[in-house]
Amino acid sequence: MLDFIILQLSTLGPLGRKLPAPGTVGSVVGILLFGFLHYYCELQTLWIIAISVPLVLLGVPICTHAERILGESDPKSVIWDEFCVIPFIFLFLKDSDLRHSDSHFLFFLGLGFILFRLFDILKPFGINKLQNLPRGWGVMTDDLAAALISGCLLGIIQTFSLSFL
Repeated sequence: MLDFIILQLSTLGPLGRKLPAPGTVGSVVGILLFGFLHYYCELQTLWIIAISVPLVLLGVPICTHAERILGESDPKSVIWDEFCVIPFIFLFLKDSDLRHSDSHFLFFLGLGFILFRLFDILKPFGINKLQNLPRGWGVMTDDLAAALISGCLLGIIQTFSLSFL
């Protein structure tokens, strides 16, 4: 029963196992949840990140156990990592600037998603070395690093774009 629960959590139910490009699917679900919580529930980014921190920490044993069950290292079907690190993409953006307009919000949401997927797939700046950490630590930290690097770049882009408005 525990194995079933771990697989359901780690793959977000059937999403990681049944759909193509599972990492992208997990990221889309994370972006949609972040967008919903920020836009409709009006939660500040830091609150959403505070909610995400325990999910990231919980992801280490979940992903460790999922690797053992599936018998492979960082299985593609395990998308808990992509899903729960998404809020960290927006760490360096000001909430007031995100709420400037709907188009601003959608632009930064989309750009954050694209940057994260780019860094998650290409794994530059030593992100690929983080995958070598043991067990679930490698699964979680490479995605967290990709999110934080995306967030830094997104913050720079936001600051640069605002100087022209």
